Amino acid sequence: MMRAANWRNPLLCFAACLLVLTALEVPAAAGAPVKRPAEAYVDPSAQYPVDVYDPWEGFNRGVYRLNYYLDYYLLLPAVDVYEFVVPTFARRGIHNFLRNLNEPRNFVNSLLQGRAEGCVNAVMRFTLNTSLGIGGLLDPATPAGYRRRDEDFGQTLGVWGMGPGPYLVLPMLGPSSLRDGSGLAADMAFYNWWTDMIIESASGSGKKRDLIRYGLFVQDAVDTRSALDFRYFETGSPFEYELVRFLYSKWREFEIRY
Repeated sequence: MMRAANWRNPLLCFAACLLVLTALEVPAAAGAPVKRPAEAYVDPSAQYPVDVYDPWEGFNRGVYRLNYYLDYYLLLPAVDVYEFVVPTFARRGIHNFLRNLNEPRNFVNSLLQGRAEGCVNAVMRFTLNTSLGIGGLLDPATPAGYRRRDEDFGQTLGVWGMGPGPYLVLPMLGPSSLRDGSGLAADMAFYNWWTDMIIESASGSGKKRDLIRYGLFVQDAVDTRSALDFRYFETGSPFEYELVRFLYSKWREFEIRY
């Protein structure tokens, strides 16, 4: 009886394996691949990183690597010193102040996009934060229900129907596109005009005005980098360039749509 059980157990296991393989549609011939349509492995309706239009990839990759060196040797050391010297509550106030200066830009772009809700939101945020928020150092508008909604001219061009055009990596500024880069130039021109009016009314013209303007620019750059957790070549992906390109493109699509 024991000998009969000894040879039956392997036979039963073999039969069970055959049943499982048959259910999984695994071919009996070793090495013969299962023939399935491509749709079983790839979603034809999905957009993959290679689908982002990037005719200037060689140039963009060079700028991407340049940005890594600028970030590693210039911006991040400045951020480390800034975060070590300036207390957290003061950094939060500076961040709020700089973001408040962008609310007029948000208003203008919401107006150009025909979004009345965005216009009201920008006006209420700027009014509340400038008055109750002590010039924008505090953010009472957010708990009042007026959350920050960034609108830029690149989004405005997208709402008007303009496509992103070729993908573009900008020195220091990172991922962009031909449309968004053009929009950024317009936003910067408006920001300079707007802040120059404030600086001139507070300090007049001349060297003092220029020092304040340059100081504001440097502070904005350090504050913006301090708020970003991203570190070049630390995503864990061997295709970081493609990943950043894809995520940026999808993020901009979302911003323009909503």
